Parts: sequence; C-alpha cells; structure tokens
Amino acid sequence: MLASLPSLANGLAGLVAAFLFLFGLLRMSSPVTAPSGIRLAGVGMAVAVLASFLYAFDVSAAARPHLWVNIGLAALALGLGGGVAWWSGRTVAMTAMPQMVALYNGMGGGAAAAIAAVELLGGKAQGATALAATLAGALIGAVSLSGSVVAWAKLDGVIQRPLRLKGQQVLNGLVMLLTLALGVYIVLVALVLASAPLSLPVLIGIFFGCALVVGVLMTLPIGGADMPVVISIYNAFTGLAVALEGYVLRNPALMIAGMVVGAAGLLLTLLMARAMNRSVGNVVFTNFGTVSKRRKSAIKGELKPMSPGDAGIAMRYARSVIVVPGYGLAVAQGQQKLYELVELLQAGGVSVRFAVHPVAGRMPGQMDVLLAEAGVPYDQIFQLEDINDAFADTDVALVIGANDVVNPAARNDKSSPIFGMPILDADRAKQVFVVKRGEGKGYAGIPNALFYGGNCHMVYGDAQAVLVKMTEAVKSLGLPAAA
Repeated sequence: MLASLPSLANGLAGLVAAFLFLFGLLRMSSPVTAPSGIRLAGVGMAVAVLASFLYAFDVSAAARPHLWVNIGLAALALGLGGGVAWWSGRTVAMTAMPQMVALYNGMGGGAAAAIAAVELLGGKAQGATALAATLAGALIGAVSLSGSVVAWAKLDGVIQRPLRLKGQQVLNGLVMLLTLALGVYIVLVALVLASAPLSLPVLIGIFFGCALVVGVLMTLPIGGADMPVVISIYNAFTGLAVALEGYVLRNPALMIAGMVVGAAGLLLTLLMARAMNRSVGNVVFTNFGTVSKRRKSAIKGELKPMSPGDAGIAMRYARSVIVVPGYGLAVAQGQQKLYELVELLQAGGVSVRFAVHPVAGRMPGQMDVLLAEAGVPYDQIFQLEDINDAFADTDVALVIGANDVVNPAARNDKSSPIFGMPILDADRAKQVFVVKRGEGKGYAGIPNALFYGGNCHMVYGDAQAVLVKMTEAVKSLGLPAAA
C-alpha cells in the first residue's frame, strides 16, 4: 500500500494540473478574464512540475544510490530555468516579445526531443506503439526546436532575407523522407532483433540530426510576412511533441497540456492563415512575396505630407476616429502616448475605437497586448470582422506603423502577392493619417496604394514623437482635458 502512494499522489497531481490547464484556457477566451486564466494555468504547471519529483520515490533499488544526486540536479535545473525565465519575462521589450515566444516554443520542442532521446537510449520505449510515438515526438520536437531558432533569427534581424534555393522543395522532401525512413528502420530493427534502440546510438543520432535539418530547411525560405503563422505552427508542433512523450511516459498532465497547446496552436494557425487568405501549406511550401509575372497595376496619386500638429487638430474636430495600430507603434513604444491622445479626444466628445488585424505585428495578438499594456479598455478594441464596415462612416482613420494590413492592393490588384488577403478598410474613411518613419514597404515588400490616395496624408516621424506633438496640438486648443 505504501509503495503505491507516490504513484497515487502523482496521478492526483496530474488530475489537478489538467483541471487547472483547461479552466485557465477557458478563462483566456476573454480579455477580461485572461490574466487570471494565465495565473491558473501557471499554477497547474507548477503542480505538474513539483509532482514529477514524486517519481523519485518510485524508482528501482538499483537507481536509489543516485536518487538524491538526481533530485539535486533536477532542483538546480528548475531553479536556473525559473530564474532565467522570470528575469527575461520582466525585462523583455514589447518589440522583442515575438523573438522570446519563438525561443520558448523551441525550448519546449527541444525538451520533448530530449525526453525522447532519453527514452530511446535508455531502452525505456518498449513495443511498436511506444517506439513509434517516441520517434514521432522526437521528430516533431526537433523540427520545432531548429525551426523556432531560425524564426527567432529572422525576427531579430540575424537572418535578413529568406534563403531560397533552386530545387529547395525537392531537397526538403528528400531530407524529410530520409528522416522518416530512419525512424521506420529503427522500429523494425528493434522489433525484429528484439533489442532496444539503445543498440543503435549512431542511427538515433543521425535521425535527430536529420530532424533538426528539416526544421532549418523548412523555415529558411519563409518570408517575414509569414512569421506570425510560423510561430503558431511551431507552437502546435511543440504541444503535439509534448503530448506524444507524455503518452510514452504515461504522464496524464503532459498528455493533456500537450494536447491543449497543440490544439490551440493548430486553431490559431488556421485562423492566422485564413486572415491572410492562404492555406498553411501555401505558407510553408511556397515563396511568399515573389514578384508576379502578371502586369502590375500602376499606383496613381502622390504622397502628401502633413505636420503632426495639423493632424492632431483635425482629429480633435472630427466626430469619430478609428486607430489602426501596427508594428511601428510597438517599435517606438508609443502606446502610452497614443492612449493619452485618445483620452484627450474622448474628453472633447470624439468617438475613438481601435481596429486590430489578426496578423498585425510579428506574432498573434501582439497589438492586443500592446494596447492592454497602455490601459486601453477592452470594449474599445475591435477585431477586423467587427469594425471593418464602420470605416466608411468614420471621419478619420489614424494608421500607426501598419502597412500590409491596410493595403488596398489586397482588394484591387490581382498581380499583388497579398491579393485576396482580408484587410482593414482604412482607405474608405473620409480622411486617413498614416504615421510612418519614412516611405518604406511592409513585410510583403510592395508599395501601399493607400498612401497615395486622395484622402490620405503622411505624418512622418517616430510614432512616439509624432503622438507627443499631436497631443500638444490638441492641448493648445484649450479644450476640455481628460479626467
């Protein structure tokens, strides 16, 4: 009876952790309850991690001499990892959040691959099903690790351009087939010879090496415009890898956490791809942003600059304003100044709302987090499908650092690489002010027809500095200030 207590306690802890994961995810479905949902899921993860130490009391007699050494090493790793995560989470800039998420995705996949390696080389994966699940988790986890590192390098500017080679898809397919063939061979040898995979360390090493190469080759040709979808794909991969290794270890908490992360990542990936009017396969296997051979539509009109002060005063006398935030706002860290301006406008009776595109920024939900950080109420933030029809009746659309997500070419130019992508219809507002540092192009690398429209004026400069000048201009009118 006493011998079964660690297993019983572990099972109970896994059940509690699984409940907290699911309940936390449920609360994350609303921006209002999301903070408490994140905390609940965090508590669930803490329960699952601490419960793993109970396995130490259920080891064989042969392993007991090393018991406390292993517990000490595990505690040291937990302390170091937790300390680094706490420090990085507290100090990371909003603009670097996508890079951190990519790295953490990779770490999760790498952890799953490491567990698989221990299972394979330790001879613990017995039977065809367990072996297949372990190798599948190893493959997916290794791909997520190397692919996420490449995604981080692209987001951080270490890799400046997509690397596209002639016949790259054929090369990627061959490496993937080789990896799968190695996995099948390892399973067959282990079953036919009735020996554990630990007798094939070289083949296992080659298998992991090929899996890492697959992740690199798959991510290198993908352009920056697709990074939000790529991050989401690898998030789903990591969850699936964790679930598979949880199955092999017979750990319910790992299985449930992995399945939840995998399912959420998959749904988010499909949502992001749909927001770009593309399939996931199109993101992964085609060269987004390549120039079409069809005749391009010429952009008519000219760029018309305007001073920040004039734009601010024009918004103060408008009835309604819709703000479209983009990555440029995050780079300038201007969200606080933006909301200060918005409060001034609202105090003067101007209706102000925020329009967020699903793929604005460099990761899913980045603009929502940016606005929440500035204290923008949730009921003022609207998603594309909820606000798009309102632009036609809006006096001013204020676009800050966004580009591709407001480019009318997605509606009008069949030669454009973004044709068919749902966009925010900012060009249909009566007046459009675009805040940008210069005349640079977006991720897709194409000019934006919106900027040349007759109703559009460009307000050049760093977003935070421009917003400060807009705010000063509104205050100089001597009108009611925000409470």
